[in-house]
Amino acid sequence: MATLDQCRAALDRLAHNLSSADGEVRGASALDRSVSCRITDLDTTFVGRLADGSLQDVTCVAGPPPEKAEIRLTMTGDDLVALVDGRLNFARAWSSGRVKLEAGLRDLLRLRTLL
Repeated sequence: MATLDQCRAALDRLAHNLSSADGEVRGASALDRSVSCRITDLDTTFVGRLADGSLQDVTCVAGPPPEKAEIRLTMTGDDLVALVDGRLNFARAWSSGRVKLEAGLRDLLRLRTLL
C-alpha cells in the first residue's frame, strides 16, 4: 500500500509533468478548476487547483473533501502512484472502476487529452 508521502510525491511529479508539457496537453491543463483526489485506502483527500497548466495549492485533508471540487478523482494510493509512473493505463483503470473521475462534460472533453 502506497504511503501518504508516496502519494504526495506522485502528485508533485504530476504537477511537474503538467507544467513542463506543451501542445495539446498544455492546452488541456490550462483549465482553471478546483480539483480533489480522494485516496480511499488512506482515508485522505488532496485538494488544490488546476490552473495555468499546473496543479497549485495542493493540500492534504483527512477524510472526504471539505467541498465538492469541479474535477474529482477517487482511487487507491497504489493506483495513483501507478498512474503517474505510467504503469497503469487511465482508460482501462477508469472503465474497470479502479479510478473514478467526475467532472462536467466540457471539462471531461478537455481532460481526455491528459488521460
